[in-house]
Amino acid sequence: MKIVIAADHAGFNLKDEVISIIEDFGHEIEDLGAHEYDASDDYPDFAQLVGSAIASKSAARGVIICGSGVGASVAANKIPGVRAAICHDTYSAHQGVEHDDMNVLCLGGRIIGIELVREIIKSFLSAEFSGEERHLRRLNKVFGLENTASSDE
Repeated sequence: MKIVIAADHAGFNLKDEVISIIEDFGHEIEDLGAHEYDASDDYPDFAQLVGSAIASKSAARGVIICGSGVGASVAANKIPGVRAAICHDTYSAHQGVEHDDMNVLCLGGRIIGIELVREIIKSFLSAEFSGEERHLRRLNKVFGLENTASSDE
């Protein structure tokens, strides 16, 4: 599976470790930046890079790392087709994919340790959307919200 990743300055130090973890699990990864540390960069720019790759279907899933994971999640969810969530536990990481078809994982580089990151990445990447009727029904309602919001603009 092709995965895209990006991080702002607050997630920069964790990003290379996450890339190694994803490669260890046998997935293709594309690093969208930051490629050098810049204390004045902004998380929405990196959320847009990952979100655009997901929306265009040039990657199956994405990972964004900022300080807490919250800003990245908020920004990424503004992009149609992106279903991003901050997950700092393994249950949310797999359940978000299985029930909600989550396609972007957001992590807080200042919040979470590397061993837990490894388990969360594994849960996120090994999970598949269930396709159960109740999950499809709910996902279609999410699509409806997205379509309504974009048609109001």
